[in-house]
Amino acid sequence: MENDFIMNDELLEKLNRFTRRKVTADEVYTFPVVLCDNEIDRDGERFSDEALDEMCKLFVGKTGIFDHDPKGEKQTARIFDCEVAEDKDRLTSAGKSFRCLRAKAYMMRTESNKDLIREIEGGIKKEVSVSCAVSRKICSVCGSDRRENPCGHIKGRSYDGEICCDVLDGVTDAYEWSFVAVPAQPNAGVTKQLSQQGSDSEIRKLEAELARAKETEEQACEMLRREIISLSFLTQPMLAVEAVKELTESLGFGELLKMKERLKKYLPERAGPKQQKKQDTESYKL
Repeated sequence: MENDFIMNDELLEKLNRFTRRKVTADEVYTFPVVLCDNEIDRDGERFSDEALDEMCKLFVGKTGIFDHDPKGEKQTARIFDCEVAEDKDRLTSAGKSFRCLRAKAYMMRTESNKDLIREIEGGIKKEVSVSCAVSRKICSVCGSDRRENPCGHIKGRSYDGEICCDVLDGVTDAYEWSFVAVPAQPNAGVTKQLSQQGSDSEIRKLEAELARAKETEEQACEMLRREIISLSFLTQPMLAVEAVKELTESLGFGELLKMKERLKKYLPERAGPKQQKKQDTESYKL
């Protein structure tokens, strides 16, 4: 998985695709950079193998900046080549072969960037982060797209020995890569900015919509918890209300809904037709 490279005529030709005139190897400073990988990061997310393959094509030609600041004066380097490297002897926490996106970047040697080059060579400017857009966030436990069908599985929690995470898939665009101080991925120094494209007003609108959606889901979960407590009392009178309340506190919407449906199966035998009709009416209101 060695990432260093020797500048040759083939690589120089690739680099010159992005220059207005042909430059020589002495005019440019080139360096390797690991953009991202398929390991679970600090945000409880990881890229799918397909996402890495998609980004390998999309990140060629993308500019390098600082702290995801889109101002022109923050531009400092550009990627001229990219590849996906695999280490089959190294397994990720998900049990997959470790794969990472490796890039070759360049900058023109100038008086103003001498200090930056020294910092890169000295390992000071090292950690990087990518900004890209993905269309799907897949639950690693059940395979549901959390954007379309929130499943209730919690990131970081273990389910049958498997750590739950969101798998980022369906990369639609690559924006830029940045030098940052604290990246999300320990191995590659990567953080994701999902679909943060458009004006500030559009981003604020999206954030407001997400907040409302979260509030609505929390209200729905609370209603389900109350119904489950009522159903538990009807189907299992000896089961303490407090115990049921504590059991449902950690469950998400999908898990609460499944629990409610399982409890309703006992009602025809224990509660009688009239009581069943009442519960069906409450469920319809929800």
